[in-house]
Amino acid sequence: MTFTAQILTLYPEMFPGPLGISLAGRALDEGKWSCNPIQMRDFATDKHKSVDDTPAGGGSGMVLRADVMASAVDHALAQQPDAPVLAMTPRGKTLTQARVREISSGPGATILCGRFEGFDERIFDARPIEEVSIGDYILSGGEMGALVLLDACIRLLPGVMGASSSGDDES
Repeated sequence: MTFTAQILTLYPEMFPGPLGISLAGRALDEGKWSCNPIQMRDFATDKHKSVDDTPAGGGSGMVLRADVMASAVDHALAQQPDAPVLAMTPRGKTLTQARVREISSGPGATILCGRFEGFDERIFDARPIEEVSIGDYILSGGEMGALVLLDACIRLLPGVMGASSSGDDES
């Protein structure tokens, strides 16, 4: 079984990025995991491929549109129905090593990378999405968080580390 990472992003060229070298890169080359970045703009319906709008409930800034995100998530779920859908957001539940172990033991993950002021909240009511945070700080988008999450998972995949016990102790 290959661990498959689907990443919904406005910047697919960021992937695999640093995960294409070193330990994770070797595992990618060996087929122990696969990287499938998906351009969210492909699911926009207007001629400008708009993905952002003002928040439905008001507030400052722009958010990723719920309709575009729903179409993108539905596409990803059709490709990988058994993988968890994770949204990288600073207000999500903090990622733990225990959760990383759960994710890495499955078929993969679909990761939503937020931008702007985040996601239109309606997407969380309409789809089975788990909000995940890598810490109590704000980044420009979810891509860096997705790289962190994937790095933590990939190193735990069978055959990636020379000694499987290396994943037992944290450094």
